[in-house]
Amino acid sequence: MKHVRLLAFCAAFLACPALAQDKSGTSASATTSKFGFVNTERILRDAAPAQRAQKKIEAEFQKRDQELARAADQLKRMQEDLEKNGVTMSETQRRTKERDFGDLNREFQRKQREFREDLNQRRNEELAQVVEQANRVIRQIAEQEKYDIIFQDAVFASPRIDITEKVIKALDAKPAGK
Repeated sequence: MKHVRLLAFCAAFLACPALAQDKSGTSASATTSKFGFVNTERILRDAAPAQRAQKKIEAEFQKRDQELARAADQLKRMQEDLEKNGVTMSETQRRTKERDFGDLNREFQRKQREFREDLNQRRNEELAQVVEQANRVIRQIAEQEKYDIIFQDAVFASPRIDITEKVIKALDAKPAGK
């Protein structure tokens, strides 16, 4: 929240040429500032490097996801068997099956939690690389087109200062792995 207020203050200050003064203390009314805005969420969704990262992650975790799906099916079958045949089983048999079900369920929950943690960590690693690439592209655009400031993520930004599409096109133009 502090950052948003600071950015808003900076934007208001830079946008008001009457506040800018030259060395003699007079107003520099010819001072103009060039602002830009980049929607990071859209870059992480639409840019080719982000899509490649998503496919890489999906391929990397596909086998574990399938194993979890098989374990979930096995648990479901065990539960259905217990519900259907539990009344006809001996007490010892039923307790053994319930214990087996509980053990398998705990193991499943542990594997599922580890899967989510590993997946989130890998996704964060891959997306951090995409953000790094995007930031380099944004800096290049800022230097080439003489932007004074480019904001990432805002509550509102006018479409006329939105350069997200330029950034996505520049990212898409870069060869994979760069």
